[in-house]
Amino acid sequence: YLGISLLCQYIFNLLTMYAFSVTNSSCSGFALTGFPGLEIYYLWISVPFSIIYVTVFLGNCMVLHVIWTEPSLHQPMFYFLAMLALTDLCMGLSTINTVLGILWGFIQEISLDVCIAQSYFIHGLSCMESSVLLAMSFDRYIAICNPLRYSSILTNDKIVKIGVAILCRSSMLIPPVIIRLKFLNYCRPHFLSHSFCLHQDLIRMAYIRFNSFYGLALVICTLLLDSVLIFVSYVMILHTVLSIASQEERIKSLQTCVSHISAVLVFYIPIIGLTMVHRFGKHLSPLVHVLMGNIYILFPPLMNPIIYSIKTQQIRDLKSAVNIYLKVNLKIYKG
Repeated sequence: YLGISLLCQYIFNLLTMYAFSVTNSSCSGFALTGFPGLEIYYLWISVPFSIIYVTVFLGNCMVLHVIWTEPSLHQPMFYFLAMLALTDLCMGLSTINTVLGILWGFIQEISLDVCIAQSYFIHGLSCMESSVLLAMSFDRYIAICNPLRYSSILTNDKIVKIGVAILCRSSMLIPPVIIRLKFLNYCRPHFLSHSFCLHQDLIRMAYIRFNSFYGLALVICTLLLDSVLIFVSYVMILHTVLSIASQEERIKSLQTCVSHISAVLVFYIPIIGLTMVHRFGKHLSPLVHVLMGNIYILFPPLMNPIIYSIKTQQIRDLKSAVNIYLKVNLKIYKG
């Protein structure tokens, strides 16, 4: 899972390097949109975005490091958390080149091939994250509704198979709708709505019904289906929790689900918001589209390490150690 994700990121970086060398042409490239009307402030805007990306990388790497090195966290729930952190890390890597490239003035447009590649990674990783959240809801369901069989159901072999299934699902469902973009004629002005490439943007410029309907069917079969299954799992969890006689035990059981519920909301709310903006917000300012797009890309990878560090003592301890280390070195530097 890690090796394939890193290989995909390496391929995308090579394609991005090629994009920077493409000569400006309305036929060969697509103009990326930064923050319309705020061009003179790009250098200042780049500061918080750079901090966000650094936080995304450090936070998710911290989660992966703690799970890898702490034997007490070698449990199914934390294996799924490692998958989530790896997916979030790759999501950040897939967009940093274009988002910061625009703000730093390194890039204004992107070639069709690289745009398609970036679109593949963004939508593939979104599908992967949705699948991981579904797997985590299954973990919570087994832990609460069938605790005596938890260790026998979620064995290491089962977790590996679930991870492979998640990777195969994302890798096989996304390519048909993305690859077809290569063979479309883009007759409208080549201006993207965001500082990265999304399937919706390319379809809007090509205007072809088949690909649009296939994309809708893909969303229904992945994100919508996953969200429904997650909801059903929590209905069953709630039914089991309410049957517990002790109120203290009820609260304790529900507390084990707080982090996962928060991660689900952090992931799905931006997706719903961006979908609504694309579908019904054509009259809105382009700045709204840009902001919603960046929230969709950056908010889940930024928040998930924070959400899980609150509930995981080992992650909090490492975070405190890093903060102390930085403060000590800062004092030495100032002195």
